[in-house]
Amino acid sequence: MAAFFCGYLSGISVLSNMKKRNGLFITFEGIDGCGKSTQAKKAFSLLKKEGYPVVLLREPGGTPVSEKIRKILLDRNLDINPEAELLLYEAARAQITAKKILPVLESNGIVICDRYYDSTIAYQGYGRKLDINFINRLNRVASYYTTPDITFVFDVNYQTSLSRRNKTPDRLEKEKQAFFNRVRKGFKELAGKRRIILLNGKKDIETLSEQVLTVVQKAVAGKKIKLAG
Repeated sequence: MAAFFCGYLSGISVLSNMKKRNGLFITFEGIDGCGKSTQAKKAFSLLKKEGYPVVLLREPGGTPVSEKIRKILLDRNLDINPEAELLLYEAARAQITAKKILPVLESNGIVICDRYYDSTIAYQGYGRKLDINFINRLNRVASYYTTPDITFVFDVNYQTSLSRRNKTPDRLEKEKQAFFNRVRKGFKELAGKRRIILLNGKKDIETLSEQVLTVVQKAVAGKKIKLAG
């Protein structure tokens, strides 16, 4: 069934991604409480201040449809099986990619996204123990075969993650330490990919920001992103 389903999905049109892509796509990843959201916002603020055409998005979310899916996924009162959870994430991803990410990249803009498909590999693959090859195939379709140019992964242990979270955990944050240990392992193994930069999330905010912005500014210059307006 999985093979048939993926074979069907692979035939879905990806015309939106056939346009020339000149923009820059940067994603921020890590387990809950790693500091990725803070760093994504700081990178966005700096690029916006410098006058670049940049948007800040989050996954799941970013569009009316994806935000509704996000509410379902994070609802602590719902019991969602792993396969349904996976497909909900992919549905939200397809929507934000088609409606938000690709249009910005095709217009030579910059997209900064708080999570993207590496989170699905780490959380649903390593965390939920679903088949990673199947997840990779779904990711390719849901992302319209769009790969981030740069991915920052902020690594922290479970104790640090726990200390930084809200007092009322959402559905994912309610998971036990063993789950998050597997997710962390997933992110660290993904960091072997060339586009992924692994950073120590326990460092202070400003030190991490300097490391991130050094890489980002070099990438912006390399892509020859023009100032907005």
